[in-house]
Amino acid sequence: MSELVRSFADSVQRVRAGADPRSEAAELVAGLTLAEKLDCLDGDTPFWPGIADMTQGGYYRHTWPAAAVDRLGIPGIEFADGPRGAVIADGTAFPVSMARGALFDPALEERVGDAIGLELRASGATFTGAVCMNLLRHPAWGRAQETYGEDPHHVGRMAAALTRGLQRHVLACMKHFALNSMENARFTVDVSVDERALHEVYLPHFRHVADVGVASVMSAYNSVNGEWCGENETLLTEILRDEWGWDGFVVSDFIFGLRDAVKSVRAGLDIEMPFRQHRFMHVGDAIESGELDEAVVDRSVERTVATLLRFADVFDHQPSVDVVGAVPHRALAREVASASTVMLSNVAGMLPVEGSSTKRVAVLGRLANRPNLGDGGSSDVKSTTVVTPLDGLREEFGASRVTHSDVIDDASVVSSADLVVVVVGYTKHDEGEYIDNAGTLALAGDLFPPMDHPELGFQAGPTPETLSPEPAADEIEPDDGAAVGGMSPGGDRVSLRLSDDDEALIAAAAALSDRVVVVVQCGSAVMMPWASSVGAVLVTWYSGVEGGHALADVLVGRSEPAGRLPFAVPADEAHLVHFDKDATEETYGLLHGQWHLDAEGHVAQFPFGAGEGYASFELSVAALSGDASSVSVEVRNTSERDGSTVVFVFAGVDESSVERPQRRLVGFQRVVVAAGATRSVTIDIDWQQLDVRRDGVWWTEPGRYLLSIGQRAGDVGIEVLADRGR
Repeated sequence: MSELVRSFADSVQRVRAGADPRSEAAELVAGLTLAEKLDCLDGDTPFWPGIADMTQGGYYRHTWPAAAVDRLGIPGIEFADGPRGAVIADGTAFPVSMARGALFDPALEERVGDAIGLELRASGATFTGAVCMNLLRHPAWGRAQETYGEDPHHVGRMAAALTRGLQRHVLACMKHFALNSMENARFTVDVSVDERALHEVYLPHFRHVADVGVASVMSAYNSVNGEWCGENETLLTEILRDEWGWDGFVVSDFIFGLRDAVKSVRAGLDIEMPFRQHRFMHVGDAIESGELDEAVVDRSVERTVATLLRFADVFDHQPSVDVVGAVPHRALAREVASASTVMLSNVAGMLPVEGSSTKRVAVLGRLANRPNLGDGGSSDVKSTTVVTPLDGLREEFGASRVTHSDVIDDASVVSSADLVVVVVGYTKHDEGEYIDNAGTLALAGDLFPPMDHPELGFQAGPTPETLSPEPAADEIEPDDGAAVGGMSPGGDRVSLRLSDDDEALIAAAAALSDRVVVVVQCGSAVMMPWASSVGAVLVTWYSGVEGGHALADVLVGRSEPAGRLPFAVPADEAHLVHFDKDATEETYGLLHGQWHLDAEGHVAQFPFGAGEGYASFELSVAALSGDASSVSVEVRNTSERDGSTVVFVFAGVDESSVERPQRRLVGFQRVVVAAGATRSVTIDIDWQQLDVRRDGVWWTEPGRYLLSIGQRAGDVGIEVLADRGR
């Protein structure tokens, strides 16, 4: 230990004056005792009191601290989750990430990140796991709603935007690294992946967010090529740090994030979250026995402290709690909810409706009058003031004009209505984070300390009798049943269809009226064999606290449904890649989603990018820049209404010598154009999306590259040729 010990505050001032954060961190770590270093390797909460608290709903009530050293003023981290809003406050629940993915608008997503980050910091958090960005390999994945879509370029840009917004206020963590896109089997599945699929498909979006300076990475529960992600040296050191040059800290996923404590330290995982648990029991002994070199621990702690120094501004301010759930944030949530709505059909321009002439509105469905914010797991936001679809429609049209029933009780009410709104879809019981009680109990024997452990047991906290599977009274929501700590069953879906009851309700309404709008609440793809039988179809996702107002905004045309599908919806579920929610082994290849449909010759019911607003557009006159780094496109609004569209740039290699997607997204931009006007838009091209990985290096295949520019996959409005690699 150094004779003169420097404090964290001293080092902050030196870094602000230009000193190197890593060198300053090394000085600070040199001043720590071994016990203090070990304390930086895991959460600050003893295991059994912590698990009892979490099981009783503590996850949603307070932050989870780690890596603090009071003696030197090292603040450590105060964790709270936040993919759709601060989970530890009665804050603003924004539409879920998948809804925001449908925006294809990084600037708007950055605004969302800024708002979530502000509410998190005001609630006491300094660190968040909000940036969930695993690729949607298959839409049955239970946590699909927490990511942005199926395409690496799109997911990377949207996640980077969220990161920029969040990190104005808190340290952000991207997760789950890597290949985590199965929920029920997340603790047991081993994903096999070859070099090309790993680097070309499942890592590019993570690298993009690493390159924009994300503070932290959370490892995944699953294993990859036979190594658990929390102790996978290939992922955490060779790729993340050595190849990409990223210099933040790595945390484990909660409770079950590593299996071998000593191996995880060597592999490059810095903090076991959220408790003193597995590492507390083993790492000190490993150093004493010589199994683990203390220098390896030093390196890990230095990475954490250096990151805290780089983000020291986070600890200098805490906004007033008045910003939590503030009016501007709710207004932003409403803007996002309407803009992310995807209109998949609008027969004969049925929408928008004229509010004053719509005298009778029939609202059908069990979800119409129910707060439905999405996942009931770690991303849950306990907002208490949620505007349901029925709330929003009654406010818009007047309560006396709007009737509601879960089912059709009176056919004449439906047949005589000027507008019939059928609200269907899923809830947190159908999809979301999955708590496998049997599976977690099987792991507990190896990973949990004894209940009577002298430092990790119940002496300083709740007793074993308080460890109950029942949530605390204030955490129970009306339909939660016996969910643990307010967390609902969730899990991977078994079908991409709606329930039989929902489909029957749609059919019955369609038989009685040609003014039926079906509103689908969901987290990813829903197959819709009934879509052509109704007047309009709106996908509103899990639309946040202002979802009901946003739905009304769209129906009357105050806002346009500007969303576009960030995935493909197949015509037949069998057309997708293999998915077994209970698999212990799975292989991930180069193709999935729209790419897989294209390769197999299957036409999607709704392709990637599908959706329409209230205006129409034509694209023309595309031209590459001199260095081929961007393409310019003319976008003409052919309607009498202002509106927006998304211009997509896909690319492929003619006569490629290797397997690859026929067309792959390399650029996109949302563009707003006034009625009858034409606007030129320049879109950057991410050519690296088409490079090939082999033998540890990247290769640009020589040849002719074809750019296809349009408003959805398969929409070849314009084609442009470019030569590369010659």
